[in-house]
Amino acid sequence: LGQMFRSEEMCLVQLFFQTESAHTCIHQLGLLGLAQFRDLNPGTAAFQRKFVKEVKRCEEMERILRFLEAEMARCAIPVSAVVDSGGVTCPRELLELECKIRKLEEELKEINCNHDALKRNFTELLEIKKSIHTTAQTFAQSNFTPWPYHLPLSLLFECTPSTWNRVTRRRGEILPLRIGTTLQAPDTFIAGVIKQDRFPAFEKVLWRLFHENFILRHAEIQDTEQQTENTMVKKDAFVIFVQGDQVQGKIKKICDGFRASLYPCPNTLSAREQMRMSVHIRIEDLRMILRRTEEFRATVLTKAATSIQHWVNKVKKMKAIYYTLNLCNIDITQKLIVAEIWCPVSDLNSVQNALIKGSEQSGSSVSPILNRIHTQHTPPTFNRTNVFTKGFQTIVDAYGVSNYREVNPTPYTIITFPFLFAVMFGDCGHGLVLTLLAVWVIAQQKKLSCCRSEFVVVLVEGRFIILLMGLFSIYTGLIYNDCFSKSFSIYGSSWSVRHMFQPSGPWSNETLHSSGHLTLDPAVPRVYSGSPYMLGIDPVWNIASNKLSFLNSYKMKMSVILGVSHMLFGTTLSLVNYIHFRNFQNILLRFIPELVFMLSLFGYLIFLIVFKWCVQLRSETAPSILLMFINMMLFSYQSSDVFLYSEQKAVQTFLVLQALLMVPVMLLVKPLLIYRQRIKLRLQVGGHMGDIFAYQAIYTIEHCLGCISNTASYLRLWALSLAHAELSEVLWRMLLRGGLRCTPGLGAVLLALVLCCFALLTVAVLIVMEGLSAFLHALRLHWVEFQNKFYQGAGFKFTPLSFTSLLKTQP
Repeated sequence: LGQMFRSEEMCLVQLFFQTESAHTCIHQLGLLGLAQFRDLNPGTAAFQRKFVKEVKRCEEMERILRFLEAEMARCAIPVSAVVDSGGVTCPRELLELECKIRKLEEELKEINCNHDALKRNFTELLEIKKSIHTTAQTFAQSNFTPWPYHLPLSLLFECTPSTWNRVTRRRGEILPLRIGTTLQAPDTFIAGVIKQDRFPAFEKVLWRLFHENFILRHAEIQDTEQQTENTMVKKDAFVIFVQGDQVQGKIKKICDGFRASLYPCPNTLSAREQMRMSVHIRIEDLRMILRRTEEFRATVLTKAATSIQHWVNKVKKMKAIYYTLNLCNIDITQKLIVAEIWCPVSDLNSVQNALIKGSEQSGSSVSPILNRIHTQHTPPTFNRTNVFTKGFQTIVDAYGVSNYREVNPTPYTIITFPFLFAVMFGDCGHGLVLTLLAVWVIAQQKKLSCCRSEFVVVLVEGRFIILLMGLFSIYTGLIYNDCFSKSFSIYGSSWSVRHMFQPSGPWSNETLHSSGHLTLDPAVPRVYSGSPYMLGIDPVWNIASNKLSFLNSYKMKMSVILGVSHMLFGTTLSLVNYIHFRNFQNILLRFIPELVFMLSLFGYLIFLIVFKWCVQLRSETAPSILLMFINMMLFSYQSSDVFLYSEQKAVQTFLVLQALLMVPVMLLVKPLLIYRQRIKLRLQVGGHMGDIFAYQAIYTIEHCLGCISNTASYLRLWALSLAHAELSEVLWRMLLRGGLRCTPGLGAVLLALVLCCFALLTVAVLIVMEGLSAFLHALRLHWVEFQNKFYQGAGFKFTPLSFTSLLKTQP
């Protein structure tokens, strides 16, 4: 637990190992996950490094494996889950794996190419079949006979059934045919298939160009082959009857322009029937070949699915090893590799044991050499986490990684973050829903971890944060005595209405009817028990007309107390940093003035709040703390002012003067000391001193104004808590209370509907939306108001070579 309060002590280690043992040594370090390699070739471009070809090979293999996984997903073939055995992959095995997957890729591409060619032939045969059917149906419906020259073209066909969408013609027109000639139907039509969305434009172009010189009929193709490709492409089969070779040629060019497929159609009925049978036989043959091709492809992919995850893990690890080797130096003889790593001091023995184990696995006769070196480089920040603390550490690091060996806010955030969330969200019922959700996610963690949905991943990673937020919300709900806007009376109220009635009290039945509001008088015997409610707010306040003003005053003062205490705790943590880094100058010139400034003003404000709670005052004459604090800052006192204790004016004047005195101490003393030290050391005093004075002035102004603005910022605890309670009460009053008043019978159905609406709005508005709002405000209070008192957040995270983390990422 002590490791959580401050980042791990790190050291820079220089490694020497032979080239033949490099793979196994780095592999063992990757399994250990406690070594971050430094780049010893920062001036070398990526394409100029030693193992860039091997990295490219691994990237190409990853591409092939992604292609195989995509094919498996397209064919709905499940991939077998594989647990990484931790075995070492040597370069020879990688070469064999590369040959295997390349061969598999070529085989699959050939299968897909053949399948696509067969599919295209299958498509064409289906369209030919439909085209023949459409043409035959057209002739059958029109009773086509030789066409005399004196008959108009429009009389060739009568209006057809609903299967035909349109007949394009001009009525009453006689085509200019030569006398004595006849037009045979087989020689005057064009049959084909076109996409349905292109047909209106196609028909319009034909009409604009040829007017009455053609007849067009079309019908939708129902059994399109594209259904097997999961893309519904609707097509129409059409027949165009025309006269003349020149017009026929032009129409064919228009068909080509609209990408319509034209198919030949025999001249006689017997030939068309023979062609239809031939096409049908070929379709069935192709259907069988396609099915066998798909079965063969599925067999190939199923066999590969049992090993593909293992291959992916191998390639990922080898790519990481080669990438790491590119960060190292190789001597001139090409036999020795030099590397530098950051690792925790407490894990040096583990790193050395991993190197020895890797050397033994490679059969090297020389053991790796591990040499700890001194450096001026800033080490990375490494905060150890477990399943419970990982989510809270992520919240802290999201704002900025702490400086090396700086105090880690995570141990305190584990408690303060869900607590401040609960202050804004406090409701027993809503907190119970959050707690049950977190418990369910914890119980189903293994199943939910397999889901790649971003929402589910966030839910799983933050399950313990949600659990604590729910538990603290239940606690604050008990303090507020609030559960779905209603109060509990577990121990019984400390106030009694019965004793306000005669003969012990002044009330009577007439008093109830004549008065809109009645006030309980604690001076009447046994009206007030003399002791407060045991836990939280007395339930009698739930029906009081001045409930809102009481809760406003209570929650506002509580927010100020929590906020100032939180900031004072953050200021105290800065003392821990100064002591650790032996920065005693900052203790005297920064920490003490800051603490005195805050305690003189805002610490005294907390004292006034608590003191007023403790003393007995009449509400009519009790002084306002807000006005008292404003008058204290302005040195404005009147003879009629009421004070809480004797000599209060003198104490307040002293505290304000003391706070003001700290401002020049923070502003001037430290820069003057630095100036004096430079004069003694005979250093050049120039523009750098101006920068120091400017920085100190900005820091002092920011701190003094920040104390005021940050204290005001904590009032959001009161504001959000009030908003949450009011929304909860509105839902109860406008929905559930009306549903509970329904009469039996039909009212039960109405009550069920009201309960569903109440539950839906409670989850959507009060738990999800209000919960997210409270979560974001709690983040702000920790990142800005709390952490800026002691937290620099300018470090960089420790990112070791870890196969565990690497294999968790998606390919």
